[in-house]
Amino acid sequence: MLPTDTAATVRVRRARTAVAVAFVVNGFAFASWISRVPAARDTLSLSAAELGLLLLCVAVGSTVALPATGPVVHRIGPARGVLAGAAVATTGLLLLGAGLGWASVPLAGAGLALIGVGVGGWDVAMNIEGAAVEQRLGRPLMPRLHAGFSLGTVAGALIGAAAAALAFPVAAHFVLIAVLSFGTVALAVRSFLPADPEQAAAARQAGSGVGRAWREPRTLLVGVLTLAFAFTEGSANDWLAVALVDGQGVSEATAAVGFASFVAAMTAVRLLGGTLLQRWGRVATLRAGGATALLGLLLFVTAPSLPLAIAGAVLWGAGAALGFPVGMSAAADDPVRAAARVSVVSSIAYTAFLAGPPLIGLVAEVVGVVDALLVVLVVLVAGLLAAGATRPPATGQSVAARSSAT
Repeated sequence: MLPTDTAATVRVRRARTAVAVAFVVNGFAFASWISRVPAARDTLSLSAAELGLLLLCVAVGSTVALPATGPVVHRIGPARGVLAGAAVATTGLLLLGAGLGWASVPLAGAGLALIGVGVGGWDVAMNIEGAAVEQRLGRPLMPRLHAGFSLGTVAGALIGAAAAALAFPVAAHFVLIAVLSFGTVALAVRSFLPADPEQAAAARQAGSGVGRAWREPRTLLVGVLTLAFAFTEGSANDWLAVALVDGQGVSEATAAVGFASFVAAMTAVRLLGGTLLQRWGRVATLRAGGATALLGLLLFVTAPSLPLAIAGAVLWGAGAALGFPVGMSAAADDPVRAAARVSVVSSIAYTAFLAGPPLIGLVAEVVGVVDALLVVLVVLVAGLLAAGATRPPATGQSVAARSSAT
């Protein structure tokens, strides 16, 4: 429940808005780069293989940085953690813009690596803050925050598409996005929750605890669950449109519509996620979602016609929607250990974005892109087996977590 004190209530509501802004801008900044990938490829004269290696710089940057993010956020707090991550990410955008302006692949790669480092740290810190606000509110909030991220990516992609249509210079586009993103985040974090003195003292006494978090069975299982749903989501991001072109023989424009149906379904379920979690609890909601994603994947892969394939994509997106945000909530059930555990769970989950595309690509070389997506089913089943770990511990300290228990 919200605090009864009026000032405290206003503070929590402002923090809710502020952390939502952090999620939206995170998605906006990242999609602004993704939307200009074709222009970057042409500017740098890259082959498909060379572009793949360049894109890998983002995932490598995030994966390398994430294990250290927990101790950093533990020390400086979520507000400064988000601000630091945004500063690194926007610096990466500026460096990437310079690399494209000078047609320098190494400089562009360095910029992308910084974007990966910054976005990864920003992601962990804003999830920690989101979980803290969720606990103060006394009801699930994380799905809506992640829906905000999705809406931010849509806005970034649309602006990027408009910039491309107008032949707006890529370097100038990235400079504007960097300035706008950092300025917005710098204003937003001023309204984050103030540090709780008792929790801060307990956290200092406990230390960052990242090493211990890596040895906690529940934290690792939550990581497996989050990885599985991230893999399920990421595989669609990378391969759904290609699979529609190859499997259904449609145009790229039609395939883009199919992918949009996946994103729209995911965003809609995230907006409704809080209600679903309050009614059914974490474990039952995740299992139902996983089953829906499994059904959608099977329908998508075996569909004899485009309408059925689109229906499969919708079920796939709806079912995959809540795994990542619920995993973040579960990792942060104990506010004192939230930084360490969210860092560990994020580190595990982000390996899906690093290993997923090449894994499916290798399988696709043998069986084709459409059938290669069946790999997702195996990973998702493993995640569903770990869904019970998201149930809050008996001594859980979060009102929101307890209200979401099964």
